[in-house]
Amino acid sequence: MLVLIFSVSAVAVASPVGRDVEILAFDGTSLRATYFAAVRPGPAVLLMHMCVTTRTSWEPVAQQLSAAGISALTIDNRGFGASGGPRFDPAKPEVQRQLNEKWPGDFDAALAWLVAQPGIDKRRIGAGGGSCGVNNAVKLASRHSEVRALVLLAGGTDSAGVKYLDANPWLPIFSAAAADDEFDSQAPQLMRWFAEVSGNSRNRFVGFKDGRHGTEIFGPHPELPRQIVAWLVDTLIKSPADPTVRFTRRKTAISEFWAIASERGAAANAIRLFRDGRTRDPNAFLFPESILNQLAYTRLQDGDVDDAVELFKLNVEAYPRSANAQDSLADAYAARGENDLALAAEQKCLDLLPADRINDQFKAVLRQTVDEKIAKLKGKAFR
Repeated sequence: MLVLIFSVSAVAVASPVGRDVEILAFDGTSLRATYFAAVRPGPAVLLMHMCVTTRTSWEPVAQQLSAAGISALTIDNRGFGASGGPRFDPAKPEVQRQLNEKWPGDFDAALAWLVAQPGIDKRRIGAGGGSCGVNNAVKLASRHSEVRALVLLAGGTDSAGVKYLDANPWLPIFSAAAADDEFDSQAPQLMRWFAEVSGNSRNRFVGFKDGRHGTEIFGPHPELPRQIVAWLVDTLIKSPADPTVRFTRRKTAISEFWAIASERGAAANAIRLFRDGRTRDPNAFLFPESILNQLAYTRLQDGDVDDAVELFKLNVEAYPRSANAQDSLADAYAARGENDLALAAEQKCLDLLPADRINDQFKAVLRQTVDEKIAKLKGKAFR
């Protein structure tokens, strides 16, 4: 009898076991995934991994979601794990580009499979992504209005993704990162920005001193999966987010700055706001380097060269030790025909590069790129 009691107890507390499934992409490629079904009807979450892991990295969250009444699907990206497609290789831009172009359709197919499962409430879907999976999650939400909550771990999105999040502040976001992230030393600032820029009081940012990159944080910090699950239970079960309900943004310093900086021709006002903030608090944080850099390049591509130059200069002012910020400013100067200023900025980039906290791979690529730009700029000077 005692043996039977202990056996039943062991079954009761065991972690939910996922079921491996095959999902066919739009072109017939086999995508491998694991489905963690909840015991009762309800919401579901699609979890997308980092570009240095596979779907197993999300298991701690998926298992706990299933036990909490939220079904979860983890999937190997095309080119990763057991899924088909050419193997992902960041050293081969053509392979990386090919996969990036096909991933949206793959995740659409995965979401379609997920919402077709018995008991899934199609109006309460969440999406989670780590590192490169952050952009995949944001873009999935932009294509599917049924996505009502986002979990973003140590990653960014492109200008279209930022624009979508800014236009949909009702969408709650949980973000997290560690200060010792080996791929992005500014990951905590970026993830905090995602949580504050929309002014949604349900957003949450969790930062860690250690834990490394994205879902790697689950190892030393098992509390993070529990925090993610509790937040998703709140936003998908207890009080689901609804885009049709009137929403009022909560004003923060970050959201106020972004509202101004996003206006075309308003660079001067953004600079004034930044300097006022730094006067009151020398450590005031209003934007991550990568986000303002992205916005400035958008201005440059749109032909607003003067506005772009001012935004790049602001980024250099805010991040004076960044080699990449100097390189970007050089691009804007060159676009305006100010080759001497561009050359000086590129040289400053090289001076800063050895002590910059960016990873060695990016550092090597940036050095090669800058050397090539300097050679071209000097060539123009001698013509």
